[in-house]
Amino acid sequence: MSAGWTAQRWTGVFAEQSAMFREAVGTADPAAPVPNCPGWTFTELTLHVARFLETSLEHLRTGSPVQLVPPPAPVGVVPLSYLDAQLAAAAEVLPAVAGNRPVWTFSPAAPDLAKVWHRRIAHELTLRRFDAQAALRTLVPTDADQAVDGIDEALGTLLAARWTTDSPPDVTGTAVVRCTDVPESWFVALAPGSVPEIRAAAPGEQADLVVRGQAQILFYGLWGRVELPAEGDAAVRRALRLA
Repeated sequence: MSAGWTAQRWTGVFAEQSAMFREAVGTADPAAPVPNCPGWTFTELTLHVARFLETSLEHLRTGSPVQLVPPPAPVGVVPLSYLDAQLAAAAEVLPAVAGNRPVWTFSPAAPDLAKVWHRRIAHELTLRRFDAQAALRTLVPTDADQAVDGIDEALGTLLAARWTTDSPPDVTGTAVVRCTDVPESWFVALAPGSVPEIRAAAPGEQADLVVRGQAQILFYGLWGRVELPAEGDAAVRRALRLA
């Protein structure tokens, strides 16, 4: 995980990003489309975030050593009321759970510790805040240090989680991902049947795919929200994108 990040810091990011997300969805027409999420309106976006929080927080609450079955999808709820209830629950649970508490997590490349959930919740709200603000044309820039940690999670935790699905990517190749506004960089090696190898890229290191850009562009590019500035192997590029 990125140096200097703690459960408390991710909880602070969640508080900031969730407040901006709540303001955006509260302002929007519930029936208006969200272009970053094809087929979704603001209603679907609101329900998604609320349900994501409900499911994630249950792991933190219980400290379950195994994956929990998601709660039943709510029926007949008022989307904003449902969201508000989950935001209030998160504001209680996140600061109350120590980052080193054992709990099941979702990636073979991540420790079974609560801080993995703190991080995932913080960056999911960052991404969904971006989706909402982009639809409203009220985008707020994302801090480079925060974006770097989001890139590190995407490459070091979430990419590995994709290799544990029923249809893992069948790609062999390497990539170097370099930020142009901060010094961080990553080397990624992909191979069928293996969890991706992730490490810091060496100066001048080459790969089948080279990705270069500002940290926030790379973060949102890996999530398919903006064009990923990359040159090289198209299959490796597709495998890196999480959406």
